[in-house]
Amino acid sequence: MSKPGLPPGTRDFSAETVRKRNYILNTIREVFELYGFQPLETPAIENLETLMGKYGEEGDKLIFRILNNGIADPKNVEKTRMAFEQVMEGKNDRNLTERALRYDLTIPFARYVAMNHGQLTFPFKRYQIQPVWRADRPQKGRYREFWQCDADVVGSRSLLNEAEFVQIYDLVFKRLGLDGYELRINSRNILVAIALASGGREQLTAITTAIDKLDKIGLEKVQEELISRSLSHAQVELITQYLRIGGNNATSLGSLKALLVNASAESRDFAEQGLSQLQTVLDLVKPEIHGLPVVIDFTLARGLSYYTGIIFEARAPASVQIGSIGGGGRYDDLTGLFGVSDVPGVGISFGVDRIYDVMEELKAFPATLQIPTQVLFLNLGEAASEAAFNLLGQLRATAVRGELYPEYQKIDRQFKYAEKKNIPFVVTVGDEELKNKSARIKDIRSGTSVTLSWKELIRHDFGLSPAASDKK
Repeated sequence: MSKPGLPPGTRDFSAETVRKRNYILNTIREVFELYGFQPLETPAIENLETLMGKYGEEGDKLIFRILNNGIADPKNVEKTRMAFEQVMEGKNDRNLTERALRYDLTIPFARYVAMNHGQLTFPFKRYQIQPVWRADRPQKGRYREFWQCDADVVGSRSLLNEAEFVQIYDLVFKRLGLDGYELRINSRNILVAIALASGGREQLTAITTAIDKLDKIGLEKVQEELISRSLSHAQVELITQYLRIGGNNATSLGSLKALLVNASAESRDFAEQGLSQLQTVLDLVKPEIHGLPVVIDFTLARGLSYYTGIIFEARAPASVQIGSIGGGGRYDDLTGLFGVSDVPGVGISFGVDRIYDVMEELKAFPATLQIPTQVLFLNLGEAASEAAFNLLGQLRATAVRGELYPEYQKIDRQFKYAEKKNIPFVVTVGDEELKNKSARIKDIRSGTSVTLSWKELIRHDFGLSPAASDKK
């Protein structure tokens, strides 16, 4: 019999991990709702045609397809063989697969809006917190199954939405203790301008796909890929100058204007639109006044083909080598993919699993997360355990989290159970306490004890001390 194992890129989650992850999820959820977003959930499985063609050439390759039932039936061998041949040629065959695991939460959301737009109140603001799947190569911070937290606004073209998303990112990361994060922004209109200046708009996908790999493969490899996609050396040189633009936000905006001064009128028009969008967002959030780490980054491309305006990418603090921990952008015609046009939208996503890894490395989780049970009642026999059972029920009614050790065993063993589970208080109700209707409470962190009446016990504060709460 083979040893049990997990598929690469997936993980089991212990109680400790789940508590930490829930801390992240609850923090994000609270901020989303603070800004008026409402929850939504969609199925894990979508029709394949819903997902295909929405994520660009690279993204489509990472969609987990689900094989149809019955393909292993001997009666279907020839049909299945022909279907596999179609797939190997890069084409889909409905005889083999018609469904897939969702790749992200944005396309399913667009599908939901398209199906329900007649019943929705616009602008429609929703958040969604669910797992997604990608057939990617597993590595640090990159998994095949992972959680996303998305927030989107559809039915509005106002850049106030983008400005609020900047604030949402900042508030979430500050509440999570991720000081030193960086939020990079760009505009797809500027990338369109570069494409128009580099051979035509039809080059946009090739250019953004290559630029999106810059952090992974470096500038030289990006240049090689652009050459391989039939761009001339002069066009690649223009893109290289574009990618080398740096400095503060004001300097970056000025450098881009100078770079495209001799470009076509159409290219300059798109550049002006993008620059205006970026400037408007900066004017609204005032990063220099409020200390927001918002940086214009013209190397930011986000290869997903549905973005049309401002794009975002949140980066982890530089001390943690993990890269992006969130991203998003504007997509003004995403529902048009499903036959419902003129529904503009913008959204962001948090990479929960990467945020988790960052917080682990930075030791940013509060110590109190690992104290799920506040009090353990020792089991000292039938009569004592019955009294303890009733007292524990009364404590639970006051929201104290507690347990009664289920069997009568050596006291040392019961204390070790409390220590291993990080339970701070142990309550003893023995023969003497039964007579006096009292209980002895021991704080096993400090070793101190106190004896209280049963009435006093029910009113006792089993919360943690400030020192313990603040400890990281």
